[in-house]
Amino acid sequence: QVQLVESGGGLVQAGGSLTLSCAASGRTFSSYGMGWFRQAPGKEREFVAAIDWSGRATDYADSVKARFTISRDNVKNRLYLQMSSLKPEDTADYYCAVRGTPYGTYYRGRYEYRYWGQGTQVTVSS
Repeated sequence: QVQLVESGGGLVQAGGSLTLSCAASGRTFSSYGMGWFRQAPGKEREFVAAIDWSGRATDYADSVKARFTISRDNVKNRLYLQMSSLKPEDTADYYCAVRGTPYGTYYRGRYEYRYWGQGTQVTVSS
């Protein structure tokens, strides 16, 4: 059974940093694109960042570009999101996701992803 478990969320002051981690189990994910999404209260889930199966190609939402970095460790089956210069508007539940189709590139659409974690909460205080 595929399982994704996010960790690393918490409360941080504006301007601070956090690194989220997503541990994947149940199969090998090294051939699948992965992504991070977030959902703030009362809002739809939105794309944050994506990475292709090799880790060589990445994509970011404009709102986080130059502040967030997505990376993966295919040996450890882990996905990461390094977040810096955090803003109160970054407050949300953050979810990692994995595509169900191997290879390809990075994808922004949430419907491109088959497996989802339960989320980790990030709160940025002003």
